[in-house]
Amino acid sequence: MKKLILTAAVVISLAGCSNETKKEKTEATFNDIFTQVKDEYAPDRRLKTFEAKLEVSAKADTIVLRGSTTEPSAKETLLAKLSEAGIEALDSMITLPSPALGEKTWGVTNQSAVNFRYAPSYSSESATQTVMGAPLQILEKRGGWTRAVTPEGYIAWVSSGSVATMNESDFNSWRDAQKVIVTTYYTLFRAGASESSAVIADGIMGNIVKVVAAAGSHIKVMLPDGREAFVQKQHTAPFAEWVASRKPTQENIIATARQFVGFPYMWGGTSIKAMDCSGFTKTVYFLNGVILERDASQQALTGEDVDISKNFDNLTAGDLLFFGSKATNDKKERITHVGIYIGGGEFIHSATSVRINSLIPEAANYYDGSNRLVRANRILTKIDSDAGIVSVSKHPWYFAQ
Repeated sequence: MKKLILTAAVVISLAGCSNETKKEKTEATFNDIFTQVKDEYAPDRRLKTFEAKLEVSAKADTIVLRGSTTEPSAKETLLAKLSEAGIEALDSMITLPSPALGEKTWGVTNQSAVNFRYAPSYSSESATQTVMGAPLQILEKRGGWTRAVTPEGYIAWVSSGSVATMNESDFNSWRDAQKVIVTTYYTLFRAGASESSAVIADGIMGNIVKVVAAAGSHIKVMLPDGREAFVQKQHTAPFAEWVASRKPTQENIIATARQFVGFPYMWGGTSIKAMDCSGFTKTVYFLNGVILERDASQQALTGEDVDISKNFDNLTAGDLLFFGSKATNDKKERITHVGIYIGGGEFIHSATSVRINSLIPEAANYYDGSNRLVRANRILTKIDSDAGIVSVSKHPWYFAQ
């Protein structure tokens, strides 16, 4: 009964207003309803898109709902709640992937490392990175920018020139083709099978390209956008064989992590060019054949909890350590940093640069933020049994299942 009375009150209130006041009240009511629906259906912009705005004419006699969303049910709920409040809006909101894309709803990262942002603008906050050969689902394009989903399900915007878009058939052909992965820190893709040939593109560890033909000490390859180039054979490994050889053991995780000591920190970085804290853990695990969630707060929700309430004896190498602030009666737990435990009270993490610190106050390399340790999670025991910890070999965007 209260809901009906409230709805009626809103309708009566809107009906009795001047045009200007009615427009303002309509917009205010919309904002309240939109916030409620967003909180229910798409509270995390990293995983679901729900962006809507109401265009109201000066006389408030024409109302159009615009925007885009990955959640059809959210749009339906929004329209229903607006109608209940006496706001009849014309539906021009797009359900993603956008119909304007046609069949090209798939893509592959086309440069050694590309930056994603939370909005289609270079001034927008950095969100994540993908590296050459990383598969993507394309959601929409807008003014030279492409909104895409990364293999771990992260949604953000990337400059359109950084992605080769494909239809499903072409994407599957790329996925199933013979490919090589770059296994050295850095390499160059050149126009010929010679180190004096012109550079086509740079390459970094983890880049994946299609094989065209053997060329002596080089391999002729095709980049995702169709450009052909040559790369030193010794800088690569056959991708399928490389994936099959991955053994994400404690020893291998730590050995990989140590390779990047001294590499620079960069907010939003998830490549060896520069990494933020969770980008570092994600890169280390990917190079061992495992895809982790993107952000520290997401990674903290995966794996097996390790009891650290008394000491660090329960920790084993490869466990992820999460820092931030613990939950209280007034606030939720907040995770702001992550590192990889390596044993003996020490861990490796990206903070200013990739470095090794200790949790033990007496240690010379003691980490000042150790008092902010919130939790530890074991990843290696939950590979493929946790939705946020997936083997590359079992991800359908990398291999047909």
